[in-house]
Amino acid sequence: MKEIIYLAGGCFWGTEKYMESIEGVLSTRVGYALGKKEGEDHTLPETVTYEQVCGHIGHAEAVEVIFDSEKIHLTQILKEYAYTIDPTSIGRQGMDIGIQYRTGVYYTKAEQESIISAFLEQLQQEYSEPVVVENLPLLQFIEAEEYHQKYLNKNPNGYCHINFAKIEKKKQSVVNPVLYPKPAREVLKEKLTPLQYAVTQQNETEPPFANEYWETEDEGIYVDITTGEPLFTSKDKFPSACGWPSFAKPLDPNAVEEYDDLSLDMIRTEVRSRSGNAHLGHVFDDGPKELGGLRYCINSASLRFIPKKEMEQEGYGEFLPFL
Repeated sequence: MKEIIYLAGGCFWGTEKYMESIEGVLSTRVGYALGKKEGEDHTLPETVTYEQVCGHIGHAEAVEVIFDSEKIHLTQILKEYAYTIDPTSIGRQGMDIGIQYRTGVYYTKAEQESIISAFLEQLQQEYSEPVVVENLPLLQFIEAEEYHQKYLNKNPNGYCHINFAKIEKKKQSVVNPVLYPKPAREVLKEKLTPLQYAVTQQNETEPPFANEYWETEDEGIYVDITTGEPLFTSKDKFPSACGWPSFAKPLDPNAVEEYDDLSLDMIRTEVRSRSGNAHLGHVFDDGPKELGGLRYCINSASLRFIPKKEMEQEGYGEFLPFL
């Protein structure tokens, strides 16, 4: 059964390219949707140009998505759409700034409104800032000029504000960072040992071989000592001669962030925790080939180990399947 929804997510070139790749989507076209809010008093134009829209006349660049509701539900369409946007940004997506680049979901059937509302409420739980995605009835959709249609298919190297590789990584997300806020520095000074504080907050490195977890083989998970955010599991830990705990990969690829480290006259990749921004260690490409080839060399002082038998009572029961 065919169903239609209209999605505004910044530059419509990238949004269309992403949406047309989703199984169950039958067709797409780009255009200008007028997100007219209650109480506004103006006449809807019959046609507009791209130049007029760039002049901030109130339209939003949007994509008409026609999909087979027997193959994909509207909620899943919205979930895919959410991967492509910053839902907390007003009038900006990527490098594009202006009200025409605001985010919004515009529906054509009343029953869609409640589905969208429920989805946005769920999405809000993933963010500490307010989600500002519009949820409005579609009053008008004007098809954009022909050269905008399937633009990135015609121009493979054309501008696109969507990072497709980042989306693929985000789809693997299993940890909600909002649940693990970073404590104030004063709290960390009180909570952490001098070594833990020096490693996580001052980028120090603990001694090799003489640290808590480098030889630990018990089942369980390793969490950020500063926030409790899950970072690694015993399943991905492997013996290493480096003298520090070594892991093939993080539990959630989004839970750690990588930065260039040019200190000590070396070129290395530093690893920091997402929520706590705590220094963890470094990642190298000399890990076991059969495990992916990476070695996350992590300071024990930046971690807290939670044995498998204690995970449930510690509030980490949902991560037991990862062991």
